[in-house]
Formats: sequence, structure tokens, C-alpha cells
Amino acid sequence: MPSLAEELRAAVGATNVLTAREACVAFECDGLTAFRHVPDVVVLPANAAEVQAVMAICHRLRVPVVARGAGTGLSGGSLPIAGAVLLVLARMNQILELAPRRRLARVQPGVTNLSISKACAAHALFYAPDPSSQIACSIGGNVAENSGGVHCLKYGITLHNILEIKVVTVEGELLVLGTEMGEAPGYALTALLTGSEGMLGIIVEVTVKLLPRPERVELVLGAFDDIDACARVVGDIISAGIIPAGLEMMDGAAICAAEAFAKCGYPTAAKALLLCEIDGGDADVSDQLARVMTVMQNAGATYLRVAADVAEQLRMWSGRKAAFPAVGRLSPDYYCMDGTIPRRRLPDVLRSIQGLSQEFALPIANVFHAGDGNLHPLIMFDAGKPDELQRAEQCGNRILELCVAVGGTVTGEHGVGVEKLGPMCKQFSSAELEMFHAVKRAFDPHALLNPGKAVPSLARCADYGALHVAGGKLPFPHLPRF
Repeated sequence: MPSLAEELRAAVGATNVLTAREACVAFECDGLTAFRHVPDVVVLPANAAEVQAVMAICHRLRVPVVARGAGTGLSGGSLPIAGAVLLVLARMNQILELAPRRRLARVQPGVTNLSISKACAAHALFYAPDPSSQIACSIGGNVAENSGGVHCLKYGITLHNILEIKVVTVEGELLVLGTEMGEAPGYALTALLTGSEGMLGIIVEVTVKLLPRPERVELVLGAFDDIDACARVVGDIISAGIIPAGLEMMDGAAICAAEAFAKCGYPTAAKALLLCEIDGGDADVSDQLARVMTVMQNAGATYLRVAADVAEQLRMWSGRKAAFPAVGRLSPDYYCMDGTIPRRRLPDVLRSIQGLSQEFALPIANVFHAGDGNLHPLIMFDAGKPDELQRAEQCGNRILELCVAVGGTVTGEHGVGVEKLGPMCKQFSSAELEMFHAVKRAFDPHALLNPGKAVPSLARCADYGALHVAGGKLPFPHLPRF
């Protein structure tokens, strides 16, 4: 009887199945590098048919499968587990159809986010979701994590910008969910699969919505000497009836790091700044720009600047887009959090984060999608020093619990993966978690797809101190606890 590796090689070609440790070690983690495991076997399919063949083999042999895109995720969602096949979709990187008149593109999951907008730029179209990692992150991963980005306040997250997805089930069947028109009868399974973190199926094709380039775009930078005042302006702008294309906030530490790294023209003496992009028709942009600047002035802005041209807009955005690597220059390691809160609670939560920074004796830089309340505190630490990684993780958990306590959620766009399993127990009750597990069982009764991720077991929640499980019975007793 052929071995698993032999069957996989027959399905996708011998050179596309890796088993040697030196070849597999490159896939041991995603962007959350604190969690690592060298996969036992890596499979790189070239098309949907090969994915189907791999899934059929693994289902028959009851072998778990972990899907991986570009590996830019920040929650450990594609972390390999012992005994599992790591299914890497990076070779499936073709734009299958670009239809400007129908304003859509069909792409394989390995296509990078930015390449879609580049491909349709000549037709004055763009793909709206734009994570900071858009130059590298893949569209399949964006769907799996329901990624956001700078322009998602106005244009929506990934879910709002996809029309149809093709998914391979755990048994190896191909499903088509959604339609080119964006409407279909029955349950909204496209929405269910978007953000499911590889737990319900393998995404092998995505039809995305393309939008027309706006007639005019303006970008204003407002700096403040008080972080609370800057945070309150976010709500003031929205309350004024203005929905910016992007509304991003950075605190003093992030400002200085970004300026030193990107030379983007930020005022480094400021305690906080807002980047507010307004787009649309010429008259509307003129009106909204004037009103935004008035709101900022009335709130005590110490510095206001409107980008003079497209080049300056790109330069001003470059600091925000490069904030994560910029902070990485300040510390041997950093831990990027991802919680979301109601906008009105921004000042309170930022003050509490400052308090947690002092409590755990770890510096924190804040950079986030202020318009939709999606926080990205960057906790700086040195993993080479005793207990600093542990303190950083504890601090991160406290931040996420704080987000839940003020009416928010433990993730906005990075997903749960293995990172947020504990805080998930604070957000959801045992009945809610059991409902999640029931959905999982409906798609994957043997728990072969990305086991141990995204949804915690009730026993894990009991360990976390959030729930107690009667009789200690688990919905999925064989799932690993991370």
C-alpha cells in the first residue's frame, strides 16, 4: 500500500511534496513568529483539481490539513500541527479573468492583493480592501481572515467586496458559493466561509468586485498635542455625516518610528495624528474637506496639512503603511494586537492601554484604523530576556479583554488562529461556542481542517478561567489545545 507521501506525490507531482526538514522549516510559522512548528509534509498544488485530489486522500486517511497562503497572517492561523499536511496555495497565483465592463475579476487564491488593483488600473478600477501587507498577502488568505485595511471604513472589508468563491470541501468536492451578481438564494454561505480561517473548506478561486476610481482624492493630516482630543475627533468626523475613505490614527511612539523609517513628513513632536482621506465627486470632496479641517481645528489640532499632490499623498500614507516594520526597528520583538471597539470608547481604551503598558513595563505604540475602531497596539519586548514574551502575551490578552468589556471584539481583521483562543472565551458563552462547533461539525465532522484553531474548546475556556464544563466532556475531545 502506498504511503501518504507517495499518494500526494502522485496527485501533485514529486517536486511539489516536501518532506525534508530543511525544506519544510520555511513554513514553520506565519507572521506570529512566537508560535512555530516545522510541518511534517508540505504540499504545493497548482490548481483546484490538485487541491481536490489532496483533500480526498487526506479525508480517506483521516489526515488533518492546514491551509496556508502567503504566510503574512498575524494570529497563527496557518501554524502547522503535528501529523498534518500543510497545504500551501502560493503556486495558484493567476488572475483568471479581468472583466472591466462587469467590474469584476476572477483570481486564484495565491494572487497578491495589490496585484489585482495593478491589473485593473488601466481601466480606472481598483480593489478596495487594502491591508498594510497588501504587497505580499494573498487574496485567499484575505478571504479566510476577512481582512480589512485603510480604506475599509467607506468601502467595506473583504466580505463586502467579493461576489463568488469556489471552495474544496474536506471530502474533496468543489462548491461554488455566491454568484457573479452577488445575490443568491438560500443561506449566505459566502459570508460564512469568509473569515472561517480554513476551518470549513479550502478556498481555490475568488471573484472580487472592482470599483471605479473616484474623481478626486484629498488627504489631510491633523496633529494633536493631546491623544484624547485626537481620539474624540474620530467620532466628531463621523457624527458630522462624513464617511472618509480612510481615517487612521497613530500615537507619538508610532509617529516617531514611522518618520524615522519612511521619511514621510510627520510632525514628530505630536502626541497623536489623524490621516483622513476623502474621495468622491469634486464638489462633495471640497465640502467635506473643509468640514473635516474645521472639526480638527475646533478640537485643537496643532498642525494641519493637505497633501499637495498624489506623490505627497503616497508619501504621507507610506508612514502608516510601514508602521509595523518601523516599530520593529525600535525593539528586538513586538507583538501586534488586533481588537475592535466602539469609536466612542477610543479615548477610554487608549488611556487603559497606557496603563497596561506601565503595569507590564513594556512600551506600546498604537496605530490603527480609527474610523472603524480597529486597534493595533504594538507591544514591544525582547524575547531573549526572561519572562518578557510571557508578559507581552499577558498584556495582549488584557488588551483584548478590555476591548470585549467596552462592547467590542477580540479581532477586527487578523483572525483568532491560536493567538486569541483564550480571549475568545471571554467574548462568547458556552452556548455560543457550542453553536460554532456545530457549524464546524456540519462542514468537517472529523475535525480535519485546521484543527485547534479559531474556536476554543470548552475545556480550554475552563483552563482560561472563563467557563466550567460539566463533567469535563469536550465537543471535540481529540483536538489539540494550544
